[in-house]
Amino acid sequence: MKKILIIEDDKMIKNIIEFIVKKEGYEVEFAFDGLDGLAKIKSYQPDLVITDVLLPYKSGLEVISYSKINNPLTPIIVISSLGKEDLTVIEAFKLGANDILAKPFNPLELKTKLSTFFTA
Repeated sequence: MKKILIIEDDKMIKNIIEFIVKKEGYEVEFAFDGLDGLAKIKSYQPDLVITDVLLPYKSGLEVISYSKINNPLTPIIVISSLGKEDLTVIEAFKLGANDILAKPFNPLELKTKLSTFFTA
């Protein structure tokens, strides 16, 4: 079973993502801040990371950088209420993020993105 780490400080967004991801049959682990996210990247060894950009303690950019250094092949989906042209989002892609999920998002959009990373 593929493992997905969700790093999101908004509990409502986290619950929506959790519902979708579990319904699709993936194992899920959570972190509510960037510092905990870094620890779980190392201990959980996820097959995919879904992270917010704006997080307490460590930013999503720091999470992306750490993940790409420690697990360079693990894809990362960035969740952001910022636009695709925002400098923070552009920096996320430069650091190695693979995709973006703009808030608010359609659940079907998340399911589609998951299937692009985990095709049979």
